[in-house]
Amino acid sequence: MSTTKVFSSLHKIATAYKAELDRIDDAHFQLVPPINGWSYSEVYAHIWDASLLTLDTMEDCLNAKGKHNKPTAFVTRLILLFGAFPPGRYKTPPLLEDRVKLISKTEARTLIDNFINRLDADVESMNRAQDDIKTLHPKLGYLNANQWLRFIEIHLKHHYKQLKRIEKSFK
Repeated sequence: MSTTKVFSSLHKIATAYKAELDRIDDAHFQLVPPINGWSYSEVYAHIWDASLLTLDTMEDCLNAKGKHNKPTAFVTRLILLFGAFPPGRYKTPPLLEDRVKLISKTEARTLIDNFINRLDADVESMNRAQDDIKTLHPKLGYLNANQWLRFIEIHLKHHYKQLKRIEKSFK
């Protein structure tokens, strides 16, 4: 998928998350859902914090702060090609798990806006992205800047489904 298409998709996904945020009942936002697991608040905190951290890592690749000529694992290339994780639930890496917290809807909107602003600032830099400069993802291995961008898209879509499961559990 082209970088332009991924940027466009990320904007649409961010808009969908904002619309979903407006639909979520304030009384349910920070509650543990009937299915247990993370609340809406914790999902928003995780996904947008992780997305901002991923932009940092993507920018490291853009600024040649990664490693040269590291291979991307075959399974990872399949995930990036098909645009989805294999079915199942996944454990959040400890670094990110420790960062999950309850936030307000206002804080969630601010995180989304910060992400969009950073994303837009990186658009032109992506033209100089070098495919052979990669940084390490804790589960997927080495990714270059374009792969990190695609990962953000896949990760956001994955957690959007989680929001829908939470919503269903409250009904």
